Amino acid sequence: MAIFLDVHEPIIDRATWEKVQQKRGKIRKRTQKNGERNMFSGLLVCSDCGGNMNFHFNQKNHDIQYFNCSNNNSSRKTCPTTHYIRVDFLERVVLGEIRRLTKFASHEDDFAKLLMGHSQQHTESERKRQEKELRAMITRDRELDRLFERMYEDRELSKISEERFAKMSMRYEQEQGELSVKIKALREELEKATDIAVTSDMFISTVRKYTRAKKLSTKMLNELVERIEVFHAEKIDGVHVQKLIIHYHFIGAFQAPEIIPMPEISMQTRRGVTLSYSA
Repeated sequence: MAIFLDVHEPIIDRATWEKVQQKRGKIRKRTQKNGERNMFSGLLVCSDCGGNMNFHFNQKNHDIQYFNCSNNNSSRKTCPTTHYIRVDFLERVVLGEIRRLTKFASHEDDFAKLLMGHSQQHTESERKRQEKELRAMITRDRELDRLFERMYEDRELSKISEERFAKMSMRYEQEQGELSVKIKALREELEKATDIAVTSDMFISTVRKYTRAKKLSTKMLNELVERIEVFHAEKIDGVHVQKLIIHYHFIGAFQAPEIIPMPEISMQTRRGVTLSYSA
């Protein structure tokens, strides 16, 4: 196999690519002793202690798969509750929330605006201001170069005195030195702002890939979800309610507005126990 580097123009810059890979590289997939691995392994964390959730299955019925808090399941018992959650319930909730996200993505302008958030919107307007300021600085820097050339010519032709030449040279050199520092600082700030815009655009384009998804897949999960906080189920009005917070890549926890209704998910996890989802 032959590999040819830098043949085509990159879609994103190398720095952003490395950041994405570093972020996704933190996800570890836990494999059971029997070799079985679940798509949610490494993504679930306990809302109380922050510990990882361990994957298990019912010894009598292997179709019943579930996660619970590793710190409650250990001999130390450092977490007060199990945070038990069934995999089939989890799949329905996450798929429902991703579908909700893709529906909101169809409202392109509103989605992009809300996704960026107030701080990122401010960053975008600041970026435009900085770009304008940078262009002005570069123009002035080039103008100073031309002024230097003209001064040297005038000195050679004795149009200005040595004293005048030295004074103007010192002033222009000082201004150009200050400009150089400001241009470098502005370019660094603009690179940071560009990274934010690129990562937001990447997430939006990834969401749109799954507009018609009917089933949750490992690829979909890994491309969109960074981690999921699992809360211990509470009994409310005779129904067990379990809260989940999904943290997406680049944007963190995100709630679509009320115009996109929440998925109503309820299932009987065991005899006499009905579990409902709460965001």
